[in-house]
Amino acid sequence: MTLTNLLVPTYSHMLKTLSDWLAKAETQMPDKAEAMLLARLAPDMFPLSTQIRFTCLQVQEAVYRLQGKAFPASFEELVNEGRNAADKPGTIATAQMRIEECLTLLRTLAPDALDGDESRPIAHEIPNGMIFDLTAEQYARDWALPQFYFHLMTAYAILRSEGVALGKADYIPHMFPFIRPGTMPGG
Repeated sequence: MTLTNLLVPTYSHMLKTLSDWLAKAETQMPDKAEAMLLARLAPDMFPLSTQIRFTCLQVQEAVYRLQGKAFPASFEELVNEGRNAADKPGTIATAQMRIEECLTLLRTLAPDALDGDESRPIAHEIPNGMIFDLTAEQYARDWALPQFYFHLMTAYAILRSEGVALGKADYIPHMFPFIRPGTMPGG
């Protein structure tokens, strides 16, 4: 398995899923959906609007870092949007736009864009000044995917806690093509 074959489909499936969750929120609770962008699981956690942007941020960070490219100016814009989302949460439409930007980025990648020497060093500095020295493989496995899923699942949990009817089927729609015929419950 290559890093591109691992990350690009994973990110693509789950970003589409996040987009579907937001669409469900709008459909199920049209008068409350925008207000949900400020909802949090705990007072010291970021709101839904930040979780969405940081989910997208993790995708972009991995794509550029694993290609050895500098982050574009739009990356810092996304960071700042996420950090300031408690004051300026944006809209569901803006959140959907950010998700679509990530999906477009993923669609434009070459089939081997994130591959190469998986043992190549990556120095990953986080905002508090700590630096992790990782290989590209360790970065993808131990940072990029876990951080992506942390923000994604926090968004899911916030939506659930706000009353959006989401369940396991909403989390794994990309798996339905793999169901063995005759094994679907009730089917």
